[in-house]
Amino acid sequence: MARKVSFSALESRSARLRLKIRRRPYSGPSLARGISLMYRRNKTNGSWVLKSSDGHGAYWTKGFALADDFEDADGKNILTFYAAQDAAKRLARGEDGSADTAPVTVDGALKDYRRDLEARNANPYNAEPPRVHLTKVLLAKPVALLTATELKKWRDSLLGKIKPATINRVCRCLFAALELARQHDERIKNRQAWEIGLAALPDAQEARNVIIPDDKVREFVATAYGLDLQFGLMTDTLAITGARPSQAVRLRVEDLHDHPVRPKLMMPKSAKGGGRNRSVKKTERFSIPISTQLAAKLKEAAKGRADDAPLLLQGDGRPWDRNPGQNYHRQVDKVVTTIGLDPADVTMYALRHSSIVRMLLANIPVRLVASLHNTSVAMIEKHYSKHITEHGDEHARVALLQPEPPSGENVVTLPR
Repeated sequence: MARKVSFSALESRSARLRLKIRRRPYSGPSLARGISLMYRRNKTNGSWVLKSSDGHGAYWTKGFALADDFEDADGKNILTFYAAQDAAKRLARGEDGSADTAPVTVDGALKDYRRDLEARNANPYNAEPPRVHLTKVLLAKPVALLTATELKKWRDSLLGKIKPATINRVCRCLFAALELARQHDERIKNRQAWEIGLAALPDAQEARNVIIPDDKVREFVATAYGLDLQFGLMTDTLAITGARPSQAVRLRVEDLHDHPVRPKLMMPKSAKGGGRNRSVKKTERFSIPISTQLAAKLKEAAKGRADDAPLLLQGDGRPWDRNPGQNYHRQVDKVVTTIGLDPADVTMYALRHSSIVRMLLANIPVRLVASLHNTSVAMIEKHYSKHITEHGDEHARVALLQPEPPSGENVVTLPR
């Protein structure tokens, strides 16, 4: 039987009722290291409050039951002083099968979020970025006790360390984890804390849309082939299709349709945009035209492999994982440096951005450009309008008002 701790000021009903009614709880006995019982005196039944260490020098408190001040204890919602001791220890430790009653911490919320992503066939990596930047104190803090001020202070502390767009992505991942925790625990009532504290930084997205000219794209691909054939195939595929790397790595051998004149790939959809039907979305595919040269290279590389085998592989023959950037980022840095660009600005995603702008400048309808890149017209207009203006100089000059022809002369302006 667990040892009971005496504390005369709170042990009996009569002793508690002699205390002054106040909002701040009265300190009680220490039950174990980092765990103590407190009592809040109310006009009606008082309440038992757990005070627990987060393991990093800070404490959190949580009211968990009423005291038997005016009603008899029922062993569940109304507890005696000694029953409250046992309940407080179980709540703090999650012991005796009561793990679900312990307040979920930020760390626990991220773990649950990862398991949820795996169950939905989504990318579990999305649960990891916040861990890189969260402090130990925040990781150990119960979600129900988070405040908008501390979350905003944490978000703003990342400024200058990582790019604003990256801050927004990290905050979105943390927001999703905290929101999932709230949905599964009705005791969490502070949704406003992350709605306000993790609000997106404005004007953070456009700076990442780096566009490189076609000659540099060709250099990028050629240099990648020089490093490794399989890495070159991945790069070539991304440059020609404009697909996201996470889509290209899910291509199967059967997705290559090597028509002699009009070859194409059946590209898996990204399932971006959330929702609970990611698994269904990821099975959907759409047609993207590719060059006959790329089709020939892919066909040769896939020779002898089963239809359901991955089309693109790493240099050692292993499939790319869901986050290919973790495997190829050093190679990309080497390629970018070799062709005279800055790895801090140019990533593999520059091939996608360049593909979108290339099609827009070739007068491909915006709706078709969006479909071929598995995005929306709204996203195209939001993120690429500036680049269309900057890179469309030659197209715009054709439509400039020309000088008035000299008077009295029969001058006919020929089209350029």
